[in-house]
Amino acid sequence: MKKAMLSMILTAAALTASAADKIVIDGSTTVGPIGKAFAEYFMAANPDVNITVSESGSGNGAKSLVNGVCDVAAMSRPMKDSEFKAAADKGIQPVAHVVALDGLPILVHPKNPIGQLTIEQIRKIYTGEISNWKEVGGPDLNIVVITRDTNSGTYETFEKLVMNKQKITEKAEYVGSNGAIRQRVQTTPSAIGYAGLGFVDKTVKALKVNGVYPSAATVRSGEYPIARPLFMYTSGYPKLGSAVYRFVTLYLSEDGQEMVDEIGFIPVTSY
Repeated sequence: MKKAMLSMILTAAALTASAADKIVIDGSTTVGPIGKAFAEYFMAANPDVNITVSESGSGNGAKSLVNGVCDVAAMSRPMKDSEFKAAADKGIQPVAHVVALDGLPILVHPKNPIGQLTIEQIRKIYTGEISNWKEVGGPDLNIVVITRDTNSGTYETFEKLVMNKQKITEKAEYVGSNGAIRQRVQTTPSAIGYAGLGFVDKTVKALKVNGVYPSAATVRSGEYPIARPLFMYTSGYPKLGSAVYRFVTLYLSEDGQEMVDEIGFIPVTSY
């Protein structure tokens, strides 16, 4: 009886895997490293499942899910009402899976002596009201303002938590990824930018904001003022036991939490 039951379970699992042997992920460049790490881990454990990860931005991830082009939309912000409506119009019910927490550090060149800014100072820098580092106690250098593309969830988080509905200066440079922000800042002594917590390394300097340094502890406690959840959206709740279900719930496992932590983000649970 036990052997027969085991055979039935294995057969069912094999059928599930073969029915969903491809998972397509699209969206956020912030969540991208998590998606790639999860994909590599998952495919090693499930050789019959192929996973592709694209990083076209949170907004495009939402569009891909609505249009049935991807199975998982990686997003660094919640879906907008307009995106939910577009999904509903096509009979799709997006379901959010919060896979990690993230801070949004303000980055400057390592040689910049500035160590902290307030939200108000950051806002004034990004509106252009403050245009020289000497105005906030730094060197006499014109500030080079770097921001993300407007289709980015990181941009929209920054706009909501920092800009307070004020427009970013027309002099700002727009780049297409968190990695591009870091690269621009690390090569430009007078630059300022922002990126996900997982993109901070020795090539850039993260500033204290309102006196609080961005870290896993301060994001988790709510002290760091520029923080957000990171999402993976699916079309409806995935079928229990399916490849998509096992993939999007990987963050709940001990291995998943370790991967999130190693990438530089903050696990939502801890075992």
